[in-house]
Amino acid sequence: MTKPLSTNPRPTGINHPGLARRDFLRAVGVGGMAVSGAGLLSACGTEGTQSQETKQAEDVSSKEKVVNFSNWPLYIDTDDSGKHPTLVQFEKKTGIKVDYVEEINGNADFYAKIRPQLSSGQPTGSDIVVFSNDWAARMIEEDFVQEIDTSNIPNAKNLLASLQSPSFDPDRKYTLPWQSGLTGIGTNTKVTGREITSVEELLTAPDLKGKIALLTDMTDTVGLIMLEMGIDPEDFSQGEFDRAMQKITDAVDAGQIRQFTGNDYAPQLAKGNIAACIAWSGDIIQLQFDDPKVTFAIPDAGGMLWSDNMQVPALASHKANAEKLMNYYYDPKVAAEVAAWVNYICPVEGAKEAMRDIDPELADNELIFPSEQTLSKVHGFMLPSWEEREKLVEQFTQTIGL
Repeated sequence: MTKPLSTNPRPTGINHPGLARRDFLRAVGVGGMAVSGAGLLSACGTEGTQSQETKQAEDVSSKEKVVNFSNWPLYIDTDDSGKHPTLVQFEKKTGIKVDYVEEINGNADFYAKIRPQLSSGQPTGSDIVVFSNDWAARMIEEDFVQEIDTSNIPNAKNLLASLQSPSFDPDRKYTLPWQSGLTGIGTNTKVTGREITSVEELLTAPDLKGKIALLTDMTDTVGLIMLEMGIDPEDFSQGEFDRAMQKITDAVDAGQIRQFTGNDYAPQLAKGNIAACIAWSGDIIQLQFDDPKVTFAIPDAGGMLWSDNMQVPALASHKANAEKLMNYYYDPKVAAEVAAWVNYICPVEGAKEAMRDIDPELADNELIFPSEQTLSKVHGFMLPSWEEREKLVEQFTQTIGL
């Protein structure tokens, strides 16, 4: 993990090391998967899925006032003593102790860790886990999660409209977003003299030759390229995918691309070694704290929207407590406290207004609280069956030389 680019407290006294958390998610490669094809395939067996009859355990929430929450590092508000103020408030309010463990350093790695228990009908020890869209979809596909009881989460009504019906969980029966983010183009305008706003310019402009980076994340890189080509990333054919791969190959052959990166593009963009790149919104916010000449743009053809999602795994025995915690984090005031620290898109309606009491500048930041106009420009990525997706990932990793 690299250090956060900016650890200086803002005027509110809140630190903002959200970038370092995303290091874990992206540095391992494609969508949090192992970068090599062998590493990817090793975690992708589908035998031994949980059955509907055995995925629920007795809920002992009323007897055991505890909830076990597994999350990514640096993905929640944290004070100087290392405590998480919002969790402390929840424990005082409810009497439920939260065992919060920052143990998810990659989607594939964590999935591989808990899959043996899930496939053999054993509890994982977690009552809430957080997976990115594609891996959350896999958990649902393999029946490794329990359906959420929304009667225990009345604040779920505050979920942003743009996140309410993802293709992998259209009724949000099995997931609630923890945080979301945008994928677009980051530019160091001190190097380029202008903001880059199209993928075509990124891939072909002569003055950017050898100075750009694309992500090793398939959904974000391919999604943006497809949008530039007039292809819907939420509904495409194999032939259209092949055309996008050729677009990448052409840029590589032309010497346009300096490198394919995980989160490590950020310090290189800040230094000017990379002039422009496909980038994540939270990373650019971090860079902008130190240098406003680094910009983020949703491409003219559109950008990508992603989420990391809370789920209750099969046989979790504190499900009601988990749902109370989810409900708590969908209180706009609580959601604003988290958003002020992690700097990604807050999925909770009303948090923007609450943020004005914490940090008015952040309340007006489009990368944390995007307008409807901004959200109308972003898209998800098609999530076919895991077997079909695995083939696309393998083709992509071969194309970019991983």
